[in-house]
Amino acid sequence: MALGVVACVGLGVSGCSGGAAARDARAGDPVEVVRRAADRLVEAGSAKARTSMEMASGGTRVTIRGEGVYDFAARLGRLKVLLPQDPAGTSGRRPITELLTPGALYMKNRGAGVPADKWVRVETAGLSDGNLVTGGATDPLAAAEVLGGVRRATLLGRTEVAGTPVRHYRGVADLAGAAERAGAGTRASLRAAAKGFATAEVPFDAYLDDEGRLRKLRHRFSFSGGLRRGTVGVASTTLLYDFGVAVAVRLPDEDDIYTGKIAEEPDGKN
Repeated sequence: MALGVVACVGLGVSGCSGGAAARDARAGDPVEVVRRAADRLVEAGSAKARTSMEMASGGTRVTIRGEGVYDFAARLGRLKVLLPQDPAGTSGRRPITELLTPGALYMKNRGAGVPADKWVRVETAGLSDGNLVTGGATDPLAAAEVLGGVRRATLLGRTEVAGTPVRHYRGVADLAGAAERAGAGTRASLRAAAKGFATAEVPFDAYLDDEGRLRKLRHRFSFSGGLRRGTVGVASTTLLYDFGVAVAVRLPDEDDIYTGKIAEEPDGKN
């Protein structure tokens, strides 16, 4: 979903106001500005988040949407993830509640034989995508930390996201490089993703406000879906707003975590 229109491309292009051009000139080297995005989110403390994940494989495209809050300082978040509708236009499952924590993902209403009142706990470092894709929503801080591995970036110009003036950067990040710069809670997951994806290079579009905070971030991932599905393309988009919002995330007790067998989903994935 595109929000706003790029006002001018590059620096010093005819049609840009002098004030906008001066602000862009002060933004600094695009690679360094983008690389600091995760640090700026931690300084901001917290935010509300909306996510979408579009998957395309074999001519079929599905979109998974999420909404919730995230505490960047504590690395804790809570999302309600809505699964795509079935061909009849209805969704047969309740939204999945996800708790995002350093090194682990908790899911409720997971389905696949898991009781409705139980949580499933997944170690993200054990996932081939580092949970950048598996949960149906990319952890907002992990998404920002992917930018720590930026190889190249270009400032395209100024635009708006939901009424907020932003700078639009486009570039490519490297997951292995991102893992080396990431915090301890994300490093192992990004290393797993660097090995598990079809390519460790991740094209991105990042929209930063005048305080350097991410307002919108779009990644394009590519991974192998096996012989039946071939290479699967995934576009993950995160919108951040209402910085400083109160966030309360309570992790489930051990008795509330499901430890039984999870049935196979129709596509053969657990």
